[in-house]
Amino acid sequence: MRRLWPFAVVATVELIGVALDSTMLQWLTKPLLAPLLLAYLWSARRRVDGVAVGLVFATAGDVALLLPGRFAFLVGMACFLGTQLGFLSAFLRHRRPSLAAVAGYLSLWAVANARLWDALGPLRLPVLGYSLALSLMAAAATGVSRRAAVGGALFLGSDLLIGLGTAGVAVPGQGLLVMSTYIGALLLITTAWVSLRRVSAAPDSSARDARSRQCRV
Repeated sequence: MRRLWPFAVVATVELIGVALDSTMLQWLTKPLLAPLLLAYLWSARRRVDGVAVGLVFATAGDVALLLPGRFAFLVGMACFLGTQLGFLSAFLRHRRPSLAAVAGYLSLWAVANARLWDALGPLRLPVLGYSLALSLMAAAATGVSRRAAVGGALFLGSDLLIGLGTAGVAVPGQGLLVMSTYIGALLLITTAWVSLRRVSAAPDSSARDARSRQCRV
């Protein structure tokens, strides 16, 4: 966890930038969030998988969403679609979620889109597709670990707040809530994935040690 201190510093400055509405601070810090977690993931695993790919897409999405306009918003959404699909593929390769988790998240997806459908206007279909991938990712995270499950839920909550803002629904402290839940989501998902692989690698290491001792005997 000591390798995460650069992420902690950058995340803190990013949240200060959001609270102060400082565009400069956000440009300096937001594009670094996912790359710092990617570096941590790489130092622990030394391989490319769906979570790593998802963090690459998250970097591109963070940059796109710093730009103004609907086109930049759609580009950012497309990038984060890559994030959700990357995470989803990694999670499903590990373990399938329960039907109850899938049903619960899909029900939430249907209700949220139905409530915001009219207010979203021309963004309805892009949001519908993206939020489906997001909901499936959050459901799949429940099959990984409790930490990953909380991360998936926070990611969904963060993007739901963005959807509410896009639909014209104001929430007090919306910007800060969006970023704090997003930062928490990326951190929990990444560290959960690293912890999971460390645990699964431990038996293999023990088995290799045992074989080595037998050979020496």
